[in-house]
This record gives sequence, structure tokens and C-alpha cells, in this order.
Amino acid sequence: MDILLIGGLWLDGSVWGRVASALESLGHRPVPLTLPGQGDGLASATLDDQVATVLAAVDAAPGKPMVVGHSAACTLAWLAADRRPEGLAKVCLIGGFPSADGQPYADFFEVRDGVMPFPGWDPYEGPDAADLDDEARRKFAAAAIPVPAAVAKGVGRLTDERRLDVPVVVVCPEFTPAQAQEWINAGDAPELARAKHVDFVDIDSGHWPMVTKPTELARILAEAADRP
Repeated sequence: MDILLIGGLWLDGSVWGRVASALESLGHRPVPLTLPGQGDGLASATLDDQVATVLAAVDAAPGKPMVVGHSAACTLAWLAADRRPEGLAKVCLIGGFPSADGQPYADFFEVRDGVMPFPGWDPYEGPDAADLDDEARRKFAAAAIPVPAAVAKGVGRLTDERRLDVPVVVVCPEFTPAQAQEWINAGDAPELARAKHVDFVDIDSGHWPMVTKPTELARILAEAADRP
């Protein structure tokens, strides 16, 4: 199966390198995506531009792909399900939940000079970054790509209820499946509360398992792709 890999904020497609290699060895076809404004130098990119890139990759797949979104990009993966509800095999969400209709994509941190730069590690102290040592943190921060304001502040629109039929797998890194279910039950993830097929998988990592647990993450993704 084609497995489209979408990194979250400040990341380009290269973050998936080791995951992609492991997926290939497991018999799948990984497609790491570099999104407009996150690695191509297009500071004027919009959320619609990023959605269009994901949809182009979906349409280019020879069969129904599994779309994997990490962190904020869980919303991108879900927007793909909304636009192509019958064209996806599955959606896999790593360390995040999709935003509801009409909500900003990722208006989390200060925007300066038209972009939202990586805010440093203070907001991620604790379980998020506990498995990143000083060298890994330095490399991450040095490579972080400021996200265009029109991406971060872009508003996602959901229009096709058939997205709720697309099977969803929630990979739980810095939180547990039980916590994820609690948050969904509490109304913190209304789209997943309405989705008809949601499974949870635990991975013992921080917020960026593609960096710290790439082989284990690849195994989880391959198993999700292999399940009916």
C-alpha cells in the first residue's frame, strides 16, 4: 500500500527518512511529503496549498493509500478524508487530533514577519520531549522551518459526512490510548467522537516518534495498513 507521510509543524519530508526505509522493508510504498511553505521556500504558502499537495499525492497513488498525519498535520490527513472519502484506505493520526470545521489549523504560537517560528523547547517540556537528548533537540531546532502565517492561521472546512466512514488509527506517543479516549469522550476531539471506526495504538515515545522510535513507528504503520 502507498503510505503518505505528512509531518507536523516545522518539519519537511526528510523527517520520515528512517520510517520510510523501514516501511519499504516491510513491503509498503512510503511517500514522505514536503508541504508548501515547509521546505520548498514558499513563505506565502497557504493551508489550501498544503491541502492541495496532499490531495495530489492521494490522486497519484495507484490504489487507495493510507494517509498519515503527525501532530497538527492530523488535520491535513482528515481534510484529505473529507475531500476524498472513497479514495482512502485509512487515516492514521500520530500525536494529535483533527480540528473541527471552521477552526484554525495551528494558531498556537507567535507569528513574526509573516511566519510562525519554532518556539523553543519550553512549551514541550515534559512527556513531549522527554526522549530527545540535548543533541537531538539542537538538531531539531536548527532544522525547524518557520511555518507561513497563512498556513498556521488557515481555517479548515469539512463538508462531506462520508469522511466519518474512513477508518482511523490513533497512534498515542506522549499520551496513552486511555487518555485519548477520555479526551474524545470529553468533547476535545469532536470529529473522532463522530468517526465510525477508530482504533488506538500505543507507542512509548515522546511527541516525535519518527525521530526517536522510527522502526517501531514503521511497524505500527505497516500493521495498520495490513489490517482490513
